[in-house]
Amino acid sequence: MTQISWFQNKHIVLGVTGGIACYKACELARELGRRGAVVQVVMTKTATAFVSALTFQSLTGREVKVSMLDPKAEAGMGHIELARWADLILVAPCTANTMALLARGQAPDLLSTLWAAATCEKAVAPAMNQQMWEHPETQANLERLFGKAQIIGPDSGIQACGDVGSGRMSEALEIANTLEATLNRGPLAARRVVITAGPTHEPVDPVRYLSNRSSGKMGFALAEVANRLGAAVTLIAGPVHLEAPAGVETASDMHAAVHSALDEVDLFVGAAAVCDMRPTFVSRQKLKKSKNDLSQLILTENIDIIHSVATSPNRPSLVIGFAAETERVLEHARQKLTTKSLDAVIANCVASGEIFGQDETEATIVFSDSDQKLVPGTKSEVAQEIFATLSPLLAKGIRNEPGI
Repeated sequence: MTQISWFQNKHIVLGVTGGIACYKACELARELGRRGAVVQVVMTKTATAFVSALTFQSLTGREVKVSMLDPKAEAGMGHIELARWADLILVAPCTANTMALLARGQAPDLLSTLWAAATCEKAVAPAMNQQMWEHPETQANLERLFGKAQIIGPDSGIQACGDVGSGRMSEALEIANTLEATLNRGPLAARRVVITAGPTHEPVDPVRYLSNRSSGKMGFALAEVANRLGAAVTLIAGPVHLEAPAGVETASDMHAAVHSALDEVDLFVGAAAVCDMRPTFVSRQKLKKSKNDLSQLILTENIDIIHSVATSPNRPSLVIGFAAETERVLEHARQKLTTKSLDAVIANCVASGEIFGQDETEATIVFSDSDQKLVPGTKSEVAQEIFATLSPLLAKGIRNEPGI
């Protein structure tokens, strides 16, 4: 299955300037190619001292451009041809010197001339020593570029020279993801999407909690794909073993976070496996089985988050739930669709327990009048199928009314 990407068949000029971060541009060229882009590398002469042109030619399959006057180009004016060819010019790494040239419209070499001649989308990923980055002239040049190009990074950390501070070039994956999110003209462009992921933990005492086996991988895959398709995504995650910003712990926490994010939301996807029950009382001390404490544990029902979203005054245009079932999967999914006032339910069978924590999955989207079985694949691939199905419904404004 092909990956949905803004970069598919796009013509990308990757400008590489002279700095130690040139090695990151190699991975960036590879990542853009993975996403379907046709990458043409343009290097400054200084950059060739760090990484050879042959390296980039091997990664992209295209001859690297360095000289402004190309005898092989039409009329020897390669920069004009490239300017017309490019859908995006990305300068990464962008040194302080190159940033100054681009900001001030100076064009002494092929890359800066190409930048001045092109009218396509433009972006830079700065990379320089932290003192150079903080220099007033560099910051002034940065201000001149705002509105004319997208600025990605730089990151903070230990630099090649040993200094610590801002100036590190962002990682290749971050650059590609950021560009794809902002440049995407896909089916979710300008849409606001809220997605929940992972389990919740319901404390029993200071050392125990009730939970389930959800890893959060499906919700995270949905968030990543929605982001790539142009949506502004809010991901609300329970406790997961994935790289993520601070999340929530309990069902009550998740309920509060969800409703605080519901204003003007187009699509809500409840992929979280929220605990149905919680202890009525949380012990301040560790419960002892020797004292029969655990046998006295009393449970109470948690608030139904997705039903509260579906019946909220701020109800999104589409509210989608998940149903992980061990038997009569589609039957239970249809019941959930009706009782919770949802627009669709994504159902999968977890009887074997093999889906939890894995990268592969399979599912069926259940609607009020039909079912659509999705092609099994990675959770990212299945997430793409889900949004490919839901996007047309969002465009048409199809939804169930609360209480139906």
